[in-house]
Amino acid sequence: MGRAVKIGTRGSKLALYQANETKKKLEEHFPDLEISLEIIHTKGDKILNVALSKIGDKGLFTKEIEQALLDKHIDLAVHSMKDLPTIFPEGLKLSAVLERGEPRESLISTGKRKLSELTENDIIATSSVRRRAQLLKINPRFNLIDIRGNVDTRIKKWKSGYCTAMIMAGAGLQRLGLEENISELINPQQMMPAPAQGIIAIESRKNDLFIDELLQQINHKTSWIRGRAEYTFLETIQGGCQVPIACYSEIDGHVLTINGMILSPNGTQNLTDVLQCNVSEKEAVETAKKLAVSFLERGALQIIGSLGK
Repeated sequence: MGRAVKIGTRGSKLALYQANETKKKLEEHFPDLEISLEIIHTKGDKILNVALSKIGDKGLFTKEIEQALLDKHIDLAVHSMKDLPTIFPEGLKLSAVLERGEPRESLISTGKRKLSELTENDIIATSSVRRRAQLLKINPRFNLIDIRGNVDTRIKKWKSGYCTAMIMAGAGLQRLGLEENISELINPQQMMPAPAQGIIAIESRKNDLFIDELLQQINHKTSWIRGRAEYTFLETIQGGCQVPIACYSEIDGHVLTINGMILSPNGTQNLTDVLQCNVSEKEAVETAKKLAVSFLERGALQIIGSLGK
């Protein structure tokens, strides 16, 4: 096609895997395209000694990449969709997603024990307030500690005795070939994942018709519908990735089922509900909004407002 395309990405192994998957998909459709990767370090990559919930989550893993996109230093950006803020900077948009990977949470534990076998004697590591709240909902006496770093770093910490168990996204472990460490892929009804967990998202500039044409060819339709539904739920409640909000959707034939959950940070208060609709982007977005509004009417903001108390 006679043009070079530059993909912006974080530098972790997982981020590079995701960027290379995007590159591979584009090359399958456009073999003459010259595609390169540009590694960009974000605030979330640089601050590793502070819990994510204490830093704030607005663009923590995306802001610097998005600025490079706005400055036309790169042509598109690849993210874990669950890391994206619900509101995009002026001039940028979510343009495509790849086929969804494993959406479930994974448990890594000594002795390959399942979540139901953990006790208050375990030291369970997680950097997510959503995971923390759901763990405390299961057992208020669980001993929870923060953990930061990329996937490899966290596994090394666990193996060195920093903790006896930790919760991580199953997709990341599988993509890096580390699934042998997984003790259990947790049923979403037991621990609901983050909205759009397991989805690789591609962000680009609005009105870039050339890039739009490329990305339309690799956009995975059903993953797009599920991601849009789950992020619409999150956006309507005005939550971020550092608020205890979970959402998970499934497609069975022509039916989309959207599950939502909101918790207080200590897990003592929670709201859960589910709605169904036909499998279309329009209906998915409308139904997700309806689900979120029902949560707001039942006091979701008061539950979220207890964050940090």
